[in-house]
Amino acid sequence: MKLFRIGCAVAATLATVNMAKADEVAEKLIDEALPQMYHTCASLTKLADGDDDVVLDVLGKITAISIYMRKIDIESYGFSESQTEEVRDRFFQAISDGCAEDENSLLAGVVDNAVKAALGL
Repeated sequence: MKLFRIGCAVAATLATVNMAKADEVAEKLIDEALPQMYHTCASLTKLADGDDDVVLDVLGKITAISIYMRKIDIESYGFSESQTEEVRDRFFQAISDGCAEDENSLLAGVVDNAVKAALGL
């Protein structure tokens, strides 16, 4: 799916701009993501009401924050296309498992755990 690509694109953007510009990008990223950080798995499901684009938007913002806060340089992994698919599958499986364990879990924690699981951190 495109969610992992969104997070990777944000991380790559932050990695390639100068520090002053990176601070501006990070500030914008955080401003956009903060209103989403209160979501639980259940509240996102209710908000989305079956609209996958809403889910991807919220998860993308939270994923980008996780990647940024962990200072992950996605480009340094040098994933092939098949490896990217494997990482993406692990990421979404970890989100699915985390939400299945407790639908009232904060989504930010579930996503952060999914980032760690997907990247083997």
